[in-house]
Amino acid sequence: MGFLVGSQKEGVRRGGCFSSLIRRKQVDSVHCKPHGHHQLAKELSVPHLIAIGVGSTIGAGIYILVGTVAREHSGPALFISFLIAGIAAALSAFCYAELASRCPSAGSAYHYSYICVGEGVAWLIGWALILEYTIGGSAVARGISPNLALFFGGQDSLPFFLARQHIPGLDVVVDPCAAVLVLVVTGLLCMGIKESTLAQAVVTSINVCAMIFIIIAGSYLGFKTGWAGYELPAGYFPFGVDGMLAGSATVFFAYIGFDSVASTAEEVKNPQRDLPLGIGLALSICCCLYMMVSVVIVGLVPYYAMDPDTPISSAFAAYGMQWAAYLIAAGAVMALCSTLMGSILPQPRILMAMARDGLLPSFFSDVNRRSQVPVKSTLVTGLGSAVLDLHFAATWTRVSVWLIVGVLVYTFYGRTHSSLLDAVYVPATHADEIYHSSGES
Repeated sequence: MGFLVGSQKEGVRRGGCFSSLIRRKQVDSVHCKPHGHHQLAKELSVPHLIAIGVGSTIGAGIYILVGTVAREHSGPALFISFLIAGIAAALSAFCYAELASRCPSAGSAYHYSYICVGEGVAWLIGWALILEYTIGGSAVARGISPNLALFFGGQDSLPFFLARQHIPGLDVVVDPCAAVLVLVVTGLLCMGIKESTLAQAVVTSINVCAMIFIIIAGSYLGFKTGWAGYELPAGYFPFGVDGMLAGSATVFFAYIGFDSVASTAEEVKNPQRDLPLGIGLALSICCCLYMMVSVVIVGLVPYYAMDPDTPISSAFAAYGMQWAAYLIAAGAVMALCSTLMGSILPQPRILMAMARDGLLPSFFSDVNRRSQVPVKSTLVTGLGSAVLDLHFAATWTRVSVWLIVGVLVYTFYGRTHSSLLDAVYVPATHADEIYHSSGES
């Protein structure tokens, strides 16, 4: 197999439109490290990675999925659905961990596909990831105001500057609370990776404490009242094994978020050791919390009697603990804030990686000397998400337009500015000799 080298002294240069789609980067990152203003700060260790992983994974969805999946698919076997989905997510997470430790770059899946498949597929994945994190961040932010409404007495009681406003002439729904929150998170991410990770750890801890309260208080009520949700004539599998497996497919999306850890690979002090540990421990913590919450809530209320919108709050309210709804809502708000940080964090690093490779303008690859984070890319990401919060409507047509724009950008810019444009393939046995001679010259 050939080995990419940035020189034309040896080897055969490969040209043509199709060959540009399949040219690949080198695997050995030791020989190709960013220098100067492209260098990110190596500040992260295992606790930081766990905070990012858990914070990005545990969102407000768990506060809703429990009721929906139990009613429609799994019944009392909901915890088994979470276990199976967790095992499937672990297999994917181990792939990320292996690739991230072997190729510790900020590009995440974009970088891995560039090495394994080629530039064309890498561009499509990177372009799709930009869309995913932008829409994901704005969608998460728009879930804040409905949860905050509980503390103000309902959706109609929110202050004017926080409530959603409808502009009749333009048929636009404006969510200023979401936009402001995105800008605040963006500013926090610009301060530095260590500072933003610390803030995410604090927010995630509050969310985890809310989930621990659900587990402990719910267990107390369950042992006191006899776990009514498990004493059903239909048994543990009212929808059969097929229903339980269908529930696993649904709750799998509750585990999405560990890829945010892989995007910080370049900022990890010891990526070969810390990345697998961080990703594995974060996913294990999430799986255990999901399973314990589902065991408790399904045991308190029969699955068919669950409220699909507010299953946890309704379960406690059924036992006269209406005040618990405020703690649960606080946990949901913290979960959304933490997930929002996890959604915005990876995108600037993907933009930076694509710009390093010449597929996007070098503007996106600039790293601030003081904070050592890609501030320009972070600001562009935050502003883009904030604008979508003012009017968010993702449709297949708009997604298709985004992909078409990506194809045009690559065809007329990325393909002709790629850092591999003048690269040649040489036998792997001669690669070290070429790197050694290049370093001496």
